[in-house]
Order: sequence, then structure tokens, then C-alpha cells
Amino acid sequence: MVTLQQIEDAQQRIGDAVYRSPCPKSEQFKELTDSAALFCKLENLQRTGAFKERGALNKLLTLTPDERARGIIAASAGNHAQGLAYHAGRQGVNTTIVMPERTPLIKATRTRSYGAKVVLHGANFDEAYAEALRIQDRENRVFIHPFNDPLVIAGQGTIGLELLEQCPYMDMVVVPIGGGGLISGVACALKETNPRIKVIGVQAAAIASMKASVDAGKLVDLPAGTTIADGIAVKRPGEYTYEMIRRYVDDIVTVDEEEIANAILLLLEREKSVVEGAGAVGLAALINGKIPSARGRKVVLLISGGNIDVNLVSRIIERGLVKDGRLVRLVVRMPDRPGMLARLTAEIAQAGANVVEIYHNRAFSKAGLGEVAVEVTLETRGRGHIEELIGSLGQKGWQVAEET
Repeated sequence: MVTLQQIEDAQQRIGDAVYRSPCPKSEQFKELTDSAALFCKLENLQRTGAFKERGALNKLLTLTPDERARGIIAASAGNHAQGLAYHAGRQGVNTTIVMPERTPLIKATRTRSYGAKVVLHGANFDEAYAEALRIQDRENRVFIHPFNDPLVIAGQGTIGLELLEQCPYMDMVVVPIGGGGLISGVACALKETNPRIKVIGVQAAAIASMKASVDAGKLVDLPAGTTIADGIAVKRPGEYTYEMIRRYVDDIVTVDEEEIANAILLLLEREKSVVEGAGAVGLAALINGKIPSARGRKVVLLISGGNIDVNLVSRIIERGLVKDGRLVRLVVRMPDRPGMLARLTAEIAQAGANVVEIYHNRAFSKAGLGEVAVEVTLETRGRGHIEELIGSLGQKGWQVAEET
């Protein structure tokens, strides 16, 4: 078990080498979550975009000269890789990182930019981990685990010490869980100082290995799962973290992929924060009512990282716009006569919608002879605006259907 003293030692050891991230109040999300106050601990603002560099640096600073000379190796879905590579590079320690083949490009590219050798292997973290152990054995490197290591856990726990200073009257902290290193350290720091603070963990429902383990009363291996919260996609949690979570964490809840995607979009649009899937699971849990005990309490939301692929952000934005009714595709069946397409676009403009894309289909539609099906993608003001537009076009005698 990691102790409060070890976390305090880690804070002294790390010093100013890791950014003391801010924890501002969010009025926007306070209203959405019915909390008395809601604060966001912005670890996505770290130099490498995530909290992981705290634990990585604490571990690095305890290596012996012989261990440093041998070089280090780690397996990571991306954030541990970057934190370790950045601080190891600054200290002149040779580093190899094994990452899953489907790791977002931004994470692999940045890890290389910090001077580490990157090996892409396997479909998930666990397969990358197995390959890292093989390389460790072959090259006699020092393995640095991303979560199942007391020194790494203690480093992550420094966030808890900062929260005690930044939000001394907090009632609850909501923390993402993958392997469990983050929540283990944070929960220890908080509970050993003020046991009344509730600590709630959140996992992606697609691969909630820690929740399954706690529910079963033993460590459980889950089948590999696919989630946009790739930073917490761990099939088997750690032995150290499992025991600490059983001791210190009050509850674990799960969120699905649509809820995570919506939370990413909300953070981007309302808080102007770029947050990866793993960092958004806490907000997803709160706004979808997964933590009813948060209502009326002072809650801290731990935003663990912001390393998200821009292509994924683009897809999430588009899907979010569709869900909110600000982007819609209509299929309009109308007479196939000259000038009809111009009439359609004029009606759309009159209704105040904006054409994004238009497709004029004769041969491959269900429209009868003498008719044409026009597929048009529009920017609108919301669901009410879409209904008005459909009604207006229908009054022209045209058949209108919304594609879903």
C-alpha cells in the first residue's frame, strides 16, 4: 500500500518540474450537473498533455546510476509514454516505449519528439505490455509500469495534495480509472487527510476491468474492448491499485461511448478545453446522472488529459451537431423539371438554413419516373428549425424525409 508520507515525499522530490495545474470553478457545468459548485482540475494543461508525467518523473528520480545507464522501457497507450519520454530525455536516460498499433498519431509522434524510441505492437495495451516485457528481458532495461508501481502511484497522488490546497471545502472528487494508478494516489492523499471527501471512479463501459474486479472481489481479466477513451482501456488492473481502490474509493460507475463523445464536445464548446476521451468520462458520468449523490455538493472533476487525435475531434463534432439538430440531412422527392433544384435551394435559404452538401439523384433512388430525390445536408439552428423547414418544404407538395 502507498502511504500519505510517500505521496508527500513525491511532491518534495518532483518540486517545480511538473506544472501545478489550475482548478477553476465551472459555472456552465455546475448548472448541468445540479452540483453546489463544480471545479475542473485541468491536468490536460501539463507539458505533455496529461497527469502521467507526475508518476513517471517520481519513478525516474529514484533510479540508481546503474539503472539509468541500462535505460528504461515502458508500455503505454500514449500519456505515460509522453510523460516518461519527456522527463527521461531531459535527464539523458535512453528510453524505449511500446505502444498499441492503434495509438492516436498525436501520441506516438510526440513521444518520438521527446527522444524516445517508439515500438508499435499489438491491438491493445496488454499486447503492447507483453512485448515491452520481452524487450526488457532481451535488452536488460528497467521497466517502468504505467500504474502498478508504488512510486508511480505516489507521483499521481500529488494531484490530491494540490486539490486539498486549491479546493479545501470539496465534498467529492470524480476521477477516471484505467489501471487505477491515478485514482489510487489521489484517493489516498484525500482520504488519509480528510476521510469525509467522497472519491468516485469512472470507467468506459466497453472495458470496465476495475469495476468488474471490485464487484467480483478479485482481479478480473476482460476481453479487449474498443473505446474512444483509449487512455483507460485496460483489460486487467494492477494488484497495488486494486487493493488501494478497495480501501479508499467509494464507488465506480461506467459511461458509454455516446456519453463520452458528448462530454468531449461539451468541454470543447462550453469550457474551451480540448480533452481526450479518458479525461471526459467524469463529466459524462455527472451530466448523465450516473452519480446522483453529486447533486448539491461541491464537486471536483479531474480532467486527466487532452491528447486527442484531431480527426477524432472532427468526427465527434459532426456527430454532436447531428445529435443537437444543428446538422441534418434531408431527402426531398420532387418533380424532375428544369428549375426545381433552384426552387429548392431558394426555399432553404428563405427558411434560414445553410446548404453544406447537395446530391441530385435520379438513377439510384426510390423516386418514380418523372421525379428526382435530392439529398441535402444543411446547417440549422436546432430541432425546432428542422421541423419548420420540413413543414415549409412539405407545403410545396414535395415529400421530405430526414435521414438518421
